[in-house]
Amino acid sequence: MAERRIGIIGAGAIGGNIGGMLTLAGQDVTLIDQWPEHVEAMKKHGLKMTWPDGVKVAKVRALHIHELQSVTDPFDYAVVAVKSYDTDWATHLIKGYVKPEGAFISAQNGINDERIAAIVGREREVGCVVTIGAGMYEPAHVQRTDRNAYGFEIGELDGSNSARAQELAKIWSGVAETHVTTNLMGHRWSKLMVNCMANAVAGLTGHGSAETRTIPELRRIGIQLGAETARVAKALGYKTDPVMGIAPAEIIDAAEGRNVEQVELKLLETAQRTAGGRPSFGQDVLKGRRTEIEYLNGYVAAQGRKAGVKTPFSDAITKLVTDLGVGFKADPDNIKPLVKMLPR
Repeated sequence: MAERRIGIIGAGAIGGNIGGMLTLAGQDVTLIDQWPEHVEAMKKHGLKMTWPDGVKVAKVRALHIHELQSVTDPFDYAVVAVKSYDTDWATHLIKGYVKPEGAFISAQNGINDERIAAIVGREREVGCVVTIGAGMYEPAHVQRTDRNAYGFEIGELDGSNSARAQELAKIWSGVAETHVTTNLMGHRWSKLMVNCMANAVAGLTGHGSAETRTIPELRRIGIQLGAETARVAKALGYKTDPVMGIAPAEIIDAAEGRNVEQVELKLLETAQRTAGGRPSFGQDVLKGRRTEIEYLNGYVAAQGRKAGVKTPFSDAITKLVTDLGVGFKADPDNIKPLVKMLPR
């Protein structure tokens, strides 16, 4: 396969893992980030990647945001891997450094494909559903925190199995096993279901990914949040897939009091695959950063209002996080209002 020039704006946990592994796979990758210490450390020492199977170090090309103007050879592909709230400015920034026939790939939490498409054109946007778990707690060091069988789903907005999607899937397989999907939005909503079940719950309480499934009250809140996401997706006409080995209909049933023990057992069985991991939302809270609540549970609540679907748990958790503001401290007591809402 011909080498491609790939620019990644946002070299955090996901962008860093993608960029580092693609560099080791022989692709021409440039990482662009707004954290000065991170960029300087990558320039001096390379990018360290701690994975379940060992440690890898990639001699990456890293640029500060202000150094992007030094790029004279445009990229074939631009990966947008910033927080959802930074999507617009990041896409506008890198747009001028991509070939006219080049494509833009959203590798983010949330559903930002249409926002990127509005800036670059629908024909130039490609979705990348990320299923790996990742973390970053210090400059020039990213982690992969899961043991999932595969890593990514690549999909075109028009649902076609295009040559471009096939090429990207082959390239991304240098990071982790990658499939082409002709149901991008269905996969987006399936991933959103996973995020909405655990991310904000972990961030509010300070617990990790595994604990959101092993602590009974958190698990039951997650089921309610997952069911609301599934109901909204169904109302909007999206075909979602099983998440964590559980069909969306099963999650809805459990939220309504049917076959609860079976669903809870399945969630418990998946906890070991995420042991030691912390959702990105939890990492943001730990670092005192703004969270993506309005692009996760808040997005479900907003879409639910449009579709006429009630989302009381999504509404409540969005309000909880919003009212706490930026820089709040995680505490198990933060989640008490949601515990009180659980059916008895």
